[in-house]
Amino acid sequence: PDYVVTLESAWILRDVKSLDDAIGIAISEAGKRLNPAAKYVEVEAGFLTCPYCEETLSSAIVVADTALVGLVLEMKVFRAESPEHAERIAKSVVGKALRDVPLKLLDVQAL
Repeated sequence: PDYVVTLESAWILRDVKSLDDAIGIAISEAGKRLNPAAKYVEVEAGFLTCPYCEETLSSAIVVADTALVGLVLEMKVFRAESPEHAERIAKSVVGKALRDVPLKLLDVQAL
């Protein structure tokens, strides 16, 4: 079967002035590192849900011109043996391109 694997990553940036700049730069840098080896991975800014008001918030923060940006990476995995196998494949492919970037599984969906 085929799967869509969604991973979350944390991207650290230095010398940024605004939240919008940090998000744009993080997406751009991740895209450059994924291209050409894993250019089929979709990269988007992540979102969090406020535990108090349940509003959707950006998963990025800038403090002292240093940003932490949460990115969501989505990849289609074809002919995997199981959801766990699809997860391992996605983490391997993305992990090779984004060395030293922490990755966490968010979701695995069968196509």
